[in-house]
Amino acid sequence: MPYILISTQIRLETGPTMVGDEYSDPAIMSYLGARKTTMLGNNFSEYHVDEPPRLVLDKLEKLGYKVVTMTGVGQTLVWCLHKDANDL
Repeated sequence: MPYILISTQIRLETGPTMVGDEYSDPAIMSYLGARKTTMLGNNFSEYHVDEPPRLVLDKLEKLGYKVVTMTGVGQTLVWCLHKDANDL
């Protein structure tokens, strides 16, 4: 899995952080300490951690992921990270 998206609400920048979707690598989600949740009314699952994005980014960097881009979408902050396929 060479790409990972993480996000958080601006007003919740100290956590929780959304770290993956239902298809995310379970080993990475376990390393992050993420829990899989399904919000009422959604037909998909997401992984969340209680830590702020900065700590999640630090952990993913240790796994070889680098931030490709970051943006704000409405009240949401989103980071896209990539790991070189040769490092998988």
